[in-house]
Amino acid sequence: MGELQVTSTQNAEQMRFFMKCLLKDMEALEHMLRAGMIESDRLRIGAEQEMFIVDHAYRPAPLALEMLKILDDPHFTPELALFNLEYNLDPFDFSGDCFAKLEEQANDLLALAREKARQLNADVVLTGILPTLRQSDVELGIITPLPRYFALNEVLTNLCGGTFHLRIKGVDELRIQHKSMLLEACNTSFQVHLQVAADDFAKLYNISQLVAAPVMAAAVNSPLLFGKRLWRETRLALFQQSIDTRRNEIPARALMPRVSFGNKWVKSSVTEIFQEDISRFRVLLGSENYKDPFDSLSK
Repeated sequence: MGELQVTSTQNAEQMRFFMKCLLKDMEALEHMLRAGMIESDRLRIGAEQEMFIVDHAYRPAPLALEMLKILDDPHFTPELALFNLEYNLDPFDFSGDCFAKLEEQANDLLALAREKARQLNADVVLTGILPTLRQSDVELGIITPLPRYFALNEVLTNLCGGTFHLRIKGVDELRIQHKSMLLEACNTSFQVHLQVAADDFAKLYNISQLVAAPVMAAAVNSPLLFGKRLWRETRLALFQQSIDTRRNEIPARALMPRVSFGNKWVKSSVTEIFQEDISRFRVLLGSENYKDPFDSLSK
């Protein structure tokens, strides 16, 4: 989830301060990599599962806060919209029966979520895009009331000039304008995490990029959005466009979108990805809770 206590970075002085903090963090990461301070003798696997909360008609139900209260389980966390929920699996050593353990815990947590949803006359659904969603379901009132989300929406909306544009053509064509970043909440997914040794990162990251397309092609399940028949996996276009802050007066090819699926191989280190993002994109959010990483490393 990252840092929840954030502030929007409309103040130039705060933006400069937070950029300095980012660069300091990069220095600390590079120091840790050079000094071999990243754990390298164990591989671990984990995952997170996002879901939709629905009512008896399988329409989105804004019950995330009520669900979290009665679940009372740290595996569950909120998402951008009140009709979404997420649970995180424990990390397991990547060996032996780790996949069986992941499956067992994923099923147990899903069963728990369904049990608690029934107490609220609701249910949960695992699907890439809920077919019953309407554009009116993703208005600002559905945002999860956390400072992080309000700040993100404010900054991104200002950057794009007040309107997000969604253009997807499949069997049907969808062209809409939207006044918030909440189109992003139409996507849910199952996300796998793999902890690897620092020296192996570049190779394994590049392999994951290589296999992403055939894996996605074998797992498509989101052909509908707002009643339109679009791509067989509409989440790709929706994910990329839902928070695209490039304004119409600037040619799209002149700037990289904030959400992309990579544009080159990593050569040697994870720092290449962070360095490119820091250099390409302006800071969106700041935090007042900054601690010098070198102070922690010296302890």
